[in-house]
Amino acid sequence: MRLKIVQAGDPALRQAAQPLTAEEIVQEEVQRLICDMRETMRDAPGVGLAAPQVGLPLQLAVIEDQEEFLKAVPAQELAQKERRPVPFHVLINPKIVLAGDAKVEFFEGCLSLTGFSAIVPRTHTVRVEYLDERGEPRSVDASGWYARILQHEIDHLHGTLYIDHMHSRTFTSLDNWNRHWKGKAVAGA
Repeated sequence: MRLKIVQAGDPALRQAAQPLTAEEIVQEEVQRLICDMRETMRDAPGVGLAAPQVGLPLQLAVIEDQEEFLKAVPAQELAQKERRPVPFHVLINPKIVLAGDAKVEFFEGCLSLTGFSAIVPRTHTVRVEYLDERGEPRSVDASGWYARILQHEIDHLHGTLYIDHMHSRTFTSLDNWNRHWKGKAVAGA
């Protein structure tokens, strides 16, 4: 079932989400929510979706950067962003336990700020510890675009949006981004 994605201004996006216990994770209601969030993310389309974005204050996010999304992106941009396909996975109660010092800046958007984008500095590398959809502990070391996705979705679980980190002078509609900035170096913005 496709869920409604709430937009900026909805209080659900500014609350700290509640952790889930291992017992709650395996319940049918949470498993159904995971499936619905996956469908909603794919339909949007997006590369990540956090439970607060569908109005639920739970520390749960789904991520997938499909190979088909990358086909429309020039090879030079994929290399610059270090963007590669990321298989579908579920993050529950995630924590960034290690973040590199190096920052990278790229335009970033959000399904809860439809039609807008801005340059957001993010840490280039992160290590994230989390529970998977079975309540099993996992960790991932990520860099490049995947690290950006992880940071973006984990921010949602703490009531933070990319606009809280953005360079405000770069905030733009997607129409203007396509017209003026698409394919150009971030430094020029």
